[in-house]
Amino acid sequence: MNKDINPGDYRVDGSGPFVIADHPTRVESFYKDKSDYKKQMKDSRKEMNELQEMMYAHDRYSILCIFQAMDAAGKDGTIRKVMSGINPHGVSVHSFKRPTEEEIDHEFLWRSQDHLPRRGHISIFNRSYYEEVLVVKVHPEIVRNYQRLPEENLEEVWKGRYASIRDHEAHLVRNGTRVLKFFLNLGKDEQRDRFVARIDEQEKNWKFNEGDLKERGFWGDYQTAYEEAINETATLNAPWYVIPANDKKNTRIIVSNIIRKEMESLDIEYPQVSDERRAELLEYRAGLLKEV
Repeated sequence: MNKDINPGDYRVDGSGPFVIADHPTRVESFYKDKSDYKKQMKDSRKEMNELQEMMYAHDRYSILCIFQAMDAAGKDGTIRKVMSGINPHGVSVHSFKRPTEEEIDHEFLWRSQDHLPRRGHISIFNRSYYEEVLVVKVHPEIVRNYQRLPEENLEEVWKGRYASIRDHEAHLVRNGTRVLKFFLNLGKDEQRDRFVARIDEQEKNWKFNEGDLKERGFWGDYQTAYEEAINETATLNAPWYVIPANDKKNTRIIVSNIIRKEMESLDIEYPQVSDERRAELLEYRAGLLKEV
């Protein structure tokens, strides 16, 4: 790789205040050209696949990666490019859309429970329970008109949800799940350009949604909501990573490196067999070779 990527440059862990305006949406490229970018991604995926196989065999740890961002920030492409090539039996991706009636009838963390990673696995959340302190906070009428909560004071609702998220993620960490949260930090001008491209390029027309333009009108409210959510839920054991998202290739390289380095930090190994078991395996081997 051209130069080492330090996860700490993007990490927000609650040790100091997070100010979204202090974090760039673009940084110097970590790749020379398209060919170099492809090679870096291929090499990283190969290493991650090997680490995931060891993690699966070790059967003690799991990883949860959460992706949050404004529309057109590149969540789908980042997840696809970073995770493709890793054994699909060890990775699952779940996109959280608008809640169903059944989901609304439960507390807000309920719908994510079935999608949490098993030991040895990686789960990717494309959006997540954080929507309940992001889009719902920007549009509080959702709480008032649809969520039927006993608490009517909205400030208490947000305060309670932040506390629930912190407790939930601390519980996951205590039980062997590493929690990595990625905020893809997209610039407003770059979002405009990507929306225009979705209109100009016919093969991208299907991506354009008029509703995204409506949400763009709440840009300032969303920036405030993200800043507050990250400040309230960034912890040493469940940090946020604020990733410059104006350059998609750079975004993918940075995210890939952070996940890979987290996997490398796990205290994992392939299970060791006893001398007795090794002797049994050699007997089985001898029997198989006799069939030849």
